[in-house]
Amino acid sequence: MKDLNSNTPFDVEKVRKDFPILSRTVNGKPLIYLDNAATSQTPQQVIDVIVDYYSNYNANIHRGVHTLSQEATDKYEEARHTIQKHFNAAHAHEIIFTSGTTHSINLVANGFASFLNENDTVLVSALEHHSNIVPWQMLCEKTKATLKVIPMTSEGVLDMTAYENLLLLNPKLVFVNHISNALGTINPIEDMIQKAHLAGAAVLVDGAQACPHIKPDVQALDVDFYVTSGHKMCGPTGVGMLYAKESWLHKLPPYQGGGEMISDVTFEKTTYAGLPHKFEAGTPNICGGIAFGAAIDYMNSIGFEAIAAYEHELLEYATKALNAIEGMQIYGPKTNKTSVISFNIEGVHAYDLGTIVDKLGIAIRTGQHCAQPIMDFFKVSGTARASFCFYNTKEEIDTFVEGVKKATMMLR
Repeated sequence: MKDLNSNTPFDVEKVRKDFPILSRTVNGKPLIYLDNAATSQTPQQVIDVIVDYYSNYNANIHRGVHTLSQEATDKYEEARHTIQKHFNAAHAHEIIFTSGTTHSINLVANGFASFLNENDTVLVSALEHHSNIVPWQMLCEKTKATLKVIPMTSEGVLDMTAYENLLLLNPKLVFVNHISNALGTINPIEDMIQKAHLAGAAVLVDGAQACPHIKPDVQALDVDFYVTSGHKMCGPTGVGMLYAKESWLHKLPPYQGGGEMISDVTFEKTTYAGLPHKFEAGTPNICGGIAFGAAIDYMNSIGFEAIAAYEHELLEYATKALNAIEGMQIYGPKTNKTSVISFNIEGVHAYDLGTIVDKLGIAIRTGQHCAQPIMDFFKVSGTARASFCFYNTKEEIDTFVEGVKKATMMLR
């Protein structure tokens, strides 16, 4: 496996050495971590950045004249520029640091409360994580706007004919994930954004599941809002980003009030700071933001084309092996998906399966994956989900499949 951006071979064993946690054992067995769609593991290169921050320049950023504050501020703003470059935003101030994807979505939803009324319609896809459903429901409750759902098909993809018909309602907003966390479906967001804009709608894309696998270009997509989380991209928890076009950031009101987001404060009137600070009230997760930038640097050092190609190999290998198990049901599309396999086995409860393979040192996710509408669509209470990352191996998949077979024999 080679990185298509270079002549350097992709060496998974070398990559694995960057992740200290992969050398530990669980229940006396080597850890096999297949819950990457929930959170990825963190390489030593990022851990070192976190330790360096707290060891050498921990200080509150912006406005401080002392050396530590200036050093921390420089590192934090360098990380913003790293994120800007990675997503190809036109301006660094279009990158808003948040606590994660959920925070980013709520920031936008709160802002649109000023623009919607009972005559307006907004569209959400049937493939969404709860964090890209509930904030919009709350927005519609507040504004009396109507929430319509873009339906999915039995193959686990969006019904694009139905989407085009819904656009005839002239919605103000469209919300869709780039990739489904429950099924791995890659949504046709380029086409969806273009059609939404022709109908006069703004588009927010939830990129939390996409960004570990592909490199979105927000300008090429012409997307209005794009959100993601650092912990999905080998970074720490508690930090994420909102990309928004500059024009929208000027229109939206601040999400929270406090320090940093102000220009002048009197008891009569407060004026707000310019971008991006208008949306970054209070002391931010300084270390998290710096580490987020370091994580993006780390993933780019490997190469996203190499990551995508290798993970596709893992997906095909695991899918073939799991499909050989009697009673196996894999949900979602067979093609055009990333490295997520959501499945059930006839006569076996997903929770019991996950508990047994954990005894073998194998970490998978079981349940509804914060996507209850998808589970309801397939008429299941939940699924088992194995999700792969570029540090996983085919040998780990072999052990996982054998574990699933053992668990199935025990539970039937």
